[in-house]
Amino acid sequence: MSFRLQPAPPARPNRCQLFGPGSRPALFEKMAASAADVINLDLEDSVALSDKASARENIITAINTLNWGTKTLSVRINGLDTPFWYRDVVDLLEQAGDRLDQIMIPKVGCAADVYAVDALVTSIERATGRSKAISFEVIIESAAGIAHVEEIAASSPRLQAMSLGAADFAASMGMQTTGIGGTQQAYYMLHQGAQYWGDPWHWATAAIVAACRTHGVLPVDGPYGDFSDDEGFRAQARRAATLGMVGKWAIHPKQIALANEVFTPSAAAVGEAREILAAMAAAKDRGEGATVYKGRLVDIASIKQAEVIVKQAELIAGKS
Repeated sequence: MSFRLQPAPPARPNRCQLFGPGSRPALFEKMAASAADVINLDLEDSVALSDKASARENIITAINTLNWGTKTLSVRINGLDTPFWYRDVVDLLEQAGDRLDQIMIPKVGCAADVYAVDALVTSIERATGRSKAISFEVIIESAAGIAHVEEIAASSPRLQAMSLGAADFAASMGMQTTGIGGTQQAYYMLHQGAQYWGDPWHWATAAIVAACRTHGVLPVDGPYGDFSDDEGFRAQARRAATLGMVGKWAIHPKQIALANEVFTPSAAAVGEAREILAAMAAAKDRGEGATVYKGRLVDIASIKQAEVIVKQAELIAGKS
């Protein structure tokens, strides 16, 4: 283990982030009552240019009037390359109450992007005397973003979460696909006439997880565009969970239950993790650093693996 220890990420459930456009306020009450851990009210891609101002007003009203329970409440602002983002930040922080938890910054390409938003947010908080500091989440959705992913992960103490935005990422990388996440038919290996599909998002997912875990940030998988394909969603979510991501976006209400299912450790997994911890505790009492569990070797590293599963389960149980 390095002398410089990895900081712990925020201790909050983040299995599902449910998105809804700010231009459709009729959805907000249903979103607030949903089983999603995080709500992302959107001012960016899902809102037409002509609706930006009214969407901002809708979101501010909803933050101030609806009961969001214990959910993390986040607003995705417009990109820093637009004339809308500064007004998003100013109006949200000056007019929305302390129930707002987080601002999501899209299309972050470098640490300076986060710094720009941080400087504006800090000035407004000081001027208005806001009692709760706003946290950030960012989306990696460009070649520049993935190239600078570690500096972005270290860019601000406000940063709590980072997501992979597959569609814009694919466009920025020049990938020949119109799919949003999931398996791509042209991305395969051929062996003795049989096709084996790989995961074109694997390397970017792993890079984001590594940067996030290094700097105490929650890594989150982004959207899966085909909301009629439950098994495709599950498959991508399971790959992301296996690689270390803590949750996934839902762009349709039916995806909430799927995300919660995948990113909630099963009773069997939690039971096995607890048994491994008990076996290692017994080994320690015997003065041993390793033991055998169900025919396989477990050691001190196994404790760390098991603790990941147990802590996640306890975190979710505490929320419930």
